[in-house]
Amino acid sequence: MTWLRLALSLALILALALAAPPAAAHEVRPAYLEIRPLSAERYALLFKVPALDENYRLGLNLRLPEEARDVSPPQLTFEAGAQLERRVIEIPGGLAGRRISIDGLAATVTDVLARVEHSSGLSQVERLTPTRPGFEVAASPSLARRALTYFLTGVEHIIGGIDHLLFVLGLLLLVRGWKRVALTITAFTAAHSLTLAAATLGLIHVPAGPLEAAIAMSILFLGVEIVHARRGQVTLGTRYPWAIAFGFGLLHGCGFASGLAATGLPQGDIPFALLFFNLGVETGQLAFVALCYALARAARAAQLPLTRTAGLLPAYLVGTAGAYWTIAQTLPLL
Repeated sequence: MTWLRLALSLALILALALAAPPAAAHEVRPAYLEIRPLSAERYALLFKVPALDENYRLGLNLRLPEEARDVSPPQLTFEAGAQLERRVIEIPGGLAGRRISIDGLAATVTDVLARVEHSSGLSQVERLTPTRPGFEVAASPSLARRALTYFLTGVEHIIGGIDHLLFVLGLLLLVRGWKRVALTITAFTAAHSLTLAAATLGLIHVPAGPLEAAIAMSILFLGVEIVHARRGQVTLGTRYPWAIAFGFGLLHGCGFASGLAATGLPQGDIPFALLFFNLGVETGQLAFVALCYALARAARAAQLPLTRTAGLLPAYLVGTAGAYWTIAQTLPLL
């Protein structure tokens, strides 16, 4: 691979990163469906759909079994960037074995987290996607299925979070040596796990606007640190990478929490969801780190004739993306 091809490849990656809407750089805003039994055949229903305001929402519509009828008319409210639809329905024979789907989901890039409570106290949790817009209500919910749903949601959140992945990439570019890398990634993991739990449980609250801007600044900071380190300068990041990772990890944990808290889960289900969502986030992060090391090892094995300038391009990629997101997130605050 020539220097020119490497530059073009990195430019393409940068263009794809910058093409992502800044406000949605890391946030996953799934729709949320909750169904609670009131009696053997009557259910309270909540359908939460992401929306800009009272007049603009995602084109998602709930499709219930044909036998379902409204006991009370739907009540629509707008709260915290979502339209909430509440109603009471009645289904002869109950919901078990019936199919529920979301019309319009195939035309979006979002998901729907569906939660159906049963009179036994157990609940069925399903993750609906554009390729799987519906599900069948189980007569006996599976605990393993619930855990898998939250786990996969966490994996998707980290893999789809370009800003989080760029921050991890920046840490890998900054730190040298297996032990220092392990310590730095562990510090980042510990920090974002703490604030993920605290924010999801409602113990802390950080406004979305300043949080987005701070996360973007963390990426910009890493980009500058990497360039200085490549030029032989001793910086705070090269001396104490674990401290940098821990400090910014606290911010990123609040960002991770938005992906789980945005669903509006009931308090009783949050600890269970939090555990497996966090495991999914960590699995996705470790998979990304493994991929980065595999690519680096393949590049060394191929003995690519890269110049010193070409070696700086990944650092400029991280820094430029961080600068772009910082400007995009800071301007609305001003």
